[in-house]
Amino acid sequence: MRVLVTGGAGYIGSHAVKRLDEGGHDVVAVDNLCLGHRDAVAKHIPFYETDIREKDEMVRIMKEHGIECVMHFAAFSQVGESVGDPLKYYDNNTYGSKCLIQAMDEAGVKKLVFSSTCATYGEPEEVPISETCPQSPINPYGWSKLFVERMLKDYAAANEDFAYSALRYFNVAGSAADGTIGEDHDPETHIIPVILNTALGKRDAITIFGEDYETPDGTCIRDYIHVEDLVDAHVVVMEALQAGDERYYNLGIGNGLSVKQIVDAAKKVTAIDFEVKKGERRAGDPPMLFANPSKIKREIGWEAKYTDVEKIIETAWGWFKANPDGYDDK
Repeated sequence: MRVLVTGGAGYIGSHAVKRLDEGGHDVVAVDNLCLGHRDAVAKHIPFYETDIREKDEMVRIMKEHGIECVMHFAAFSQVGESVGDPLKYYDNNTYGSKCLIQAMDEAGVKKLVFSSTCATYGEPEEVPISETCPQSPINPYGWSKLFVERMLKDYAAANEDFAYSALRYFNVAGSAADGTIGEDHDPETHIIPVILNTALGKRDAITIFGEDYETPDGTCIRDYIHVEDLVDAHVVVMEALQAGDERYYNLGIGNGLSVKQIVDAAKKVTAIDFEVKKGERRAGDPPMLFANPSKIKREIGWEAKYTDVEKIIETAWGWFKANPDGYDDK
């Protein structure tokens, strides 16, 4: 299939490009490089440095390459930033997606796999979280993604041959098992990279925010899915989409790990006893969030292969040791 990946030079998008290419698909990558890295995309992959809001350019790219499906990752994703600058998120994530859907309409592209988020659920009443959980975001980031889900639903209702899936995922972690690409954010807020940068001596300590939650060890529990599992699910869903399909899936491993468990696993993998500090709870951090991924397994047979957190951290540690300063294209 001829696939366009938006945000193709970002952390998840670059892994999706790699998976699609290795799976025999013809892939094209688009990224404005405000957060992505050109070095994360193999040189033989057609790459365009442009913004999804540049509708005419997106139409041109889709037509030129005969695109059949769009895999859409281009978005800002920092919850705290979205609270402080909500319009940035509605402009980029929501309006940008509207421009992309318009470009697809003009170019005659009938399939979209959308990178959504568990943040659309807000603070769920039940855990593990299923797709039937009410969606009530508690921050602009979650709303910016939920508005796109609504747009897709309405567009699909008016275009019966259009097919899409919204994939809501939890904490993404790890790096390509072969070490070729990995995770490089500035600033870095994801827990495993923060821990590994501490192990590398780039940070003085890791801080655990809150040790008095109603969880077995007092720290927050989250669902960590390996990035290669995540992008594999996107490809499997894309290949399953038929005209008129509307599919919503949670992506996770189906159980939660606490912050302390992640820290202990990282110490074991790295064999480094880095400093850990205690901090106050952060506002809005629910004690426990993890997915019920049974729907996607039941409907199309997909499930995560990486279920051991040490294996997940090992892939990330391999990348961070080999690339302590991240990509070279800064």
